[in-house]
Amino acid sequence: MDNGLIPHRYAKALYKYAIEHNLSEEVYGIAKEVIHSFQKNPDLQKILSNPFVKNDDKKKLLLTAAGNGADDAYRRFVELVLDHGREEFAYRMMYAYRDIYREAHHISQAHITTASKLDPKLMEKLHKLVEGAFKGSVLEFSESINTDLIGGFVIDVDSVRMDASVSNELEQLRQTLLRSK
Repeated sequence: MDNGLIPHRYAKALYKYAIEHNLSEEVYGIAKEVIHSFQKNPDLQKILSNPFVKNDDKKKLLLTAAGNGADDAYRRFVELVLDHGREEFAYRMMYAYRDIYREAHHISQAHITTASKLDPKLMEKLHKLVEGAFKGSVLEFSESINTDLIGGFVIDVDSVRMDASVSNELEQLRQTLLRSK
């Protein structure tokens, strides 16, 4: 995600502060929680961008979005963002922080999409398959369901995709038939 100049600068400053105070991992967890909160409720961004909403209410919203993990460093960061009138960038700041942290710690995002909910043992096998293919990488897993896959799975790790879905196999078969005409 292109976070823009302002969010990236604030995220870099937060990361530097967090490193200096041995809080980078904690702030990373908070950033992920804030991102998750905004993804679940897109109206949060509208509230932050609304000039008629008081800064105290925006502060409460940003602290609540962090869940129970909001520590003093995050509280101070929220106050700084509000003092400078940059609250509309808060969501993208957390994205930028997450990306900076992942790059610094060589963390790759592995996303597994399946056609239906899998048995936990089978999902664990998929995790091990991915870990084996990306030895030496630190992987964070996320999962989703897409019934359009019909069956099978799709695994995305950074810019690498492994598509073992039935819908992909059908599309490949269709393309082969079209080329053979």
